Amino acid sequence: MRLVIVGDTLLDRDVQGSVHRIAPDAPAPVLDEEEVHERPGGAGLAALLAAGHGYQVALVTALAADPAGARLSELLTAAGIELYALPLPGATPEKIRLRAGGQVLLRLDRGGTPQPPGDAPQAVLDVLRDATAILVSDYGRGVARHPALRAAIEESKAPVVWDPHPNGPPPVPNVRLVTPNESEAKRLADDAGNGSGLAAAQRAGHQLRQRWRAGAVVVTRGAQGAVLCHSGPTPLVIPPREASEGDTCGAGDRFASAAALALARGALVSEAVQEAVAVASGFVAGGGVQAALEPRPAPAEKPGRAGADEAGRLVAETRARGGTVVATGGCFDLLHTGHLATLRAARALGDCLIVCLNSDDSVRRLKGPDRPLTGQDDRARLLAALDCVDAVVVFDEPTPEAVLSWLRPDVWVKGGDYDSLPETEVVERWGGQTVIVPYLDGRSTTKTIAAAKSGGQ
Repeated sequence: MRLVIVGDTLLDRDVQGSVHRIAPDAPAPVLDEEEVHERPGGAGLAALLAAGHGYQVALVTALAADPAGARLSELLTAAGIELYALPLPGATPEKIRLRAGGQVLLRLDRGGTPQPPGDAPQAVLDVLRDATAILVSDYGRGVARHPALRAAIEESKAPVVWDPHPNGPPPVPNVRLVTPNESEAKRLADDAGNGSGLAAAQRAGHQLRQRWRAGAVVVTRGAQGAVLCHSGPTPLVIPPREASEGDTCGAGDRFASAAALALARGALVSEAVQEAVAVASGFVAGGGVQAALEPRPAPAEKPGRAGADEAGRLVAETRARGGTVVATGGCFDLLHTGHLATLRAARALGDCLIVCLNSDDSVRRLKGPDRPLTGQDDRARLLAALDCVDAVVVFDEPTPEAVLSWLRPDVWVKGGDYDSLPETEVVERWGGQTVIVPYLDGRSTTKTIAAAKSGGQ
C-alpha cells in the first residue's frame, strides 16, 4: 500500500537557547544558542508522521536548488520517504523559531513570495496514478495549484483526502474527504461560518461540501473532536476518546494521513474519521511532534571535499548558476585506470561530479568479509583528491537510492556493460537521466586482487 502526499514543504528550524542579558545596543534579549533542531514542515511533516507504519509513503512537493532544499531532501529520504520534487523557482521556504525557556521569542520566515513550481516529470504523474491513497496537504504556496498534478489527482481511482489552506485552491471535484479545521472552515465558508460552536461548524461544512462537490467534509475542532458533514442533513459528531492537552502542531497532518490510510484499507468515511480522531488525539496526548520525531544527528564530517554537507552545498551552488549536476557511485576499493576513465567521462557530462561511495559495511555486504581492502575514509580522501571529482558522499545502504533522492543529480553515470540500471527508476522521479560510459577492458579491482594473490604464491 502506498500513500502519496502532495503539497508544499518547508524547513522548520528550532534554535534552542537561554537568555541571561539584554543587548546593550537595543532593547532586545540576547539568546545564547545551545542546540538546533531541523525537521520538514508542511506536507513534509505530514509525510514524516505517516512514515514507518508498515506502508510506503511518497511525497510530491517542490524544492528549490538551495541548501534548505538539499537538507529537506536528506531528512525526508533518511526517513524512508520516496521523494518526487518538482523544481521550485526562488528559495525553499524556511521557518526559524528562536526559543528560550519553552517560549518562542521570535520567528523568522524565509522564502519570500511563493512562486509556481516547474513542470512535473512523468514519474510524478505515474506515482499519482498508481497510488493506493492520495493526501493533498496544501499549505498555500502553489503545489496544489499545479495544473498537471490537479489533473492527475482528479483522474486517480484512489481515495483522495484534501487538507485545504485558506490561501490555496479549492479541492478538485469528487474528492472523498476534505479536512479543514474549524478556523479554516469558517474563513472558507464566508457567511455560513458566522457564529461559534457546533452549529457554525456544521453550516460551514455543509456549504463547503456542496461548493467543492466533495463526498464529505470533516471539520476538526481540536479537543472537541470533529464534525462530519456528508450527504445527509444530520452531521456525525465524533468526540475524542480521551481528553488531551499539549502541543497541537502536526495534529492536523496526523489526522488527515490517518483518514487517508483508513480509506485505502476500504473503511467507510465515517469509520475513517473516527479512526483519525483517535489517532490525532493520541498523537497530542503522547507529546506531539517533539515526541514523535527524535532529533537526528548531523552527518559526520569528512575531510576535504568529502561529506554530505559539502555535497549538498555543491549541488545548491551548481544549480543556482544553471549548471548540470552529475553523480556516479561505487566501492572504489583500489583506484585504477578503469575508475579514472569512468570518473573523467562522467565529469565531462556536466558542471560538477559527486561520487556516491559505498561505506565499509556496505562493501562487505556486497563483496564479502574480506573487502574492502581500503577503509572508507582513505577511499574518500583519494577520490576527493582527483581533479575530476568535486565532492564525495559516503552511504551505508546496499544501493545509493537514498543519497540519490536527496542529491537529485541531473545525470547518473555508471561505467561498464549494462543493459539497464536499477537506479534509473529513482533518477526519473525528478526528471534526471541515467547514462552508461565505456569501461576500460581488463581493469577491475577483483582482477587486480587476484593478480596480486597469484603473484605472491
